[in-house]
Amino acid sequence: MKYIAIIITFLFSFAGNTQTLDSITFKIDGKEFKSYYALPTVISKRTKTVLIVHEWWGLNDYPKQRALKIAQEGNIAFCIDMYGKGVIADNPEDAKQLATPFYKDPALAYKHFMAGYKQAIKINGVDTSKMAAIGYCFGGSMVLNAAKMGAPVDLVVSFHGGLAGIPVEKNQLKASILVCHGKDDQFVSAEEVAKFKTEMDENSITYLFNEYQNATHAFTNPQSTSVGKKFGIPIAYNEAADIQSWEDFNRALRKMVY
Repeated sequence: MKYIAIIITFLFSFAGNTQTLDSITFKIDGKEFKSYYALPTVISKRTKTVLIVHEWWGLNDYPKQRALKIAQEGNIAFCIDMYGKGVIADNPEDAKQLATPFYKDPALAYKHFMAGYKQAIKINGVDTSKMAAIGYCFGGSMVLNAAKMGAPVDLVVSFHGGLAGIPVEKNQLKASILVCHGKDDQFVSAEEVAKFKTEMDENSITYLFNEYQNATHAFTNPQSTSVGKKFGIPIAYNEAADIQSWEDFNRALRKMVY
């Protein structure tokens, strides 16, 4: 019952929201991809664009819900399709197979990220000087790597993403970095966290690393608890961490230079 109440609360937050999702279909190397985006009711010089990279499940409803929330809050949101049109996993084994090529080949991941970026900047109202990218789990890893490879965005935010990415090159990095990490995340080891922080510090990179108490992997997704129980994996929703990390993201977004 508690889980059902969480879902109802999450969906109710969009009630009365006039934002809707539109889509863009495009091709990468002959394969069709379909991204979704949401616009705020008013676009001004202060409007920012937030690119969203999905979890390892693919571009399912969850990132689309986040896109609607971002639009409701006054910014443009664009969900990047990393896998291809309609490619969504419903179990961890299939999700792992879909995600692995992008972990193994950062250049491939960057190519797909930038293909989405190039579609996003076609949207009326998008200002390339006011771009951010956020990602969840798999997506968090992808946006961190994209930033390290020089993606033309001002801010990247990883929500419960992996941190064992490619080495950073300070002269390539254009984005500010915010990591929103669950302190009890069993998919990201303490050694991985320490290595990431050391790399950032040794390269004199300014970043924020926020840890949330009692939060494990996938703590922002209301469906995580049921999915974790179904497949026996240590993921769960944490409402307090979800709310606080979203506030932290919005605070970083507001600090972006106009």
